[in-house]
Amino acid sequence: MTKRKEADTAVVAGATGMMGKQLMHQLLNDPVYQNVIALVRRSTGISHPKLIERQVSFDRLENEIDAHVLKDADVYCTLGTTMQQAGSKEAFCKVDHEYPLALAKLAKQHGSASYVIVTAMWASEKSRMFYTRVKGHLERDLLALGLPRLVILRPSLLLGEREDESIGDRATNMIFRIIDPFLIGKLARMKAIPCKDVAQAMILLAHEQGEEVEILESEVISRKVKMNSSASST
Repeated sequence: MTKRKEADTAVVAGATGMMGKQLMHQLLNDPVYQNVIALVRRSTGISHPKLIERQVSFDRLENEIDAHVLKDADVYCTLGTTMQQAGSKEAFCKVDHEYPLALAKLAKQHGSASYVIVTAMWASEKSRMFYTRVKGHLERDLLALGLPRLVILRPSLLLGEREDESIGDRATNMIFRIIDPFLIGKLARMKAIPCKDVAQAMILLAHEQGEEVEILESEVISRKVKMNSSASST
């Protein structure tokens, strides 16, 4: 696929979560980016010559982020929480809907090159599940913004090291590893996927010209990463 003029700055929201940490690692090692700006509430604890940390309140993001940060940048969003962490539906919606949407609006306003976000498999505003319904509402509102390039990744279960991994998380991971060989055909979209693969796909897609809007699920994400690995090794 034809590549666009590459941005030399990446802006990341959600850098301290499981997905965000893996993304940050790959962005800091990507030769395309000269600067990686992490929008954080607390320090990432990472020391790197490319890294610029901006401590912000996501409740007042429009007052704390300006064109200097977002202009011509690739904006990556891995913000997300769980009901257990959030404590209420209202708090969950703030992190998983309001904050990513606020960042996208600023990206559009200040001329960002692309907006790349992780949502969830089965995201739909008509979903009966609260989690996927919120993700669906977010996707709907992002699509309505008319961003110059919007990439939405809908992975299945994310595999990686979680700081607050529960017994339920470990059990779910084990079940998915057992059933993985049987997830073929239409069920392939349910395959669990490593965070590192999703992070790699996010960066690859940001670098590409692509369509104005792209939405990818786990099977396509995995295929893209494999194709890139094959091309790199030849």
